Amino acid sequence: MKKTAIIGATTNPSRYAYFAADMLTAKGHEIVPLGIKKGEVSGVEIMDIRQKPEVKGVDTVTLYLGPQNQAPWYDYILSLKPERIIFNPGTENETFRVLANQHGIDTEEACTLVLLRLGAY
Repeated sequence: MKKTAIIGATTNPSRYAYFAADMLTAKGHEIVPLGIKKGEVSGVEIMDIRQKPEVKGVDTVTLYLGPQNQAPWYDYILSLKPERIIFNPGTENETFRVLANQHGIDTEEACTLVLLRLGAY
């Protein structure tokens, strides 16, 4: 299964990042929730992204931050060395997509929830 960093993780059960954490966990994927909110999601403590924690073995980064909030995290996200970054609806960012591709990271404009439901994750 794919170790997935959830950028923009939250404890708010009405947010898509929360749904994604639950569905990824239910499908057997290890999650690494990263955000500025304290608490747990799907039984995993949210790591404070402002501390830029070292995380090894990330296959996928799934973004739940709008493009206007992504730039401060470009270098950190790239340092995770994911195989791919999923730009969920509302997070599309051509500048970051190009930068990620230049670092050899595949990018996808897709919905993590839909990919999981279709078995295409």
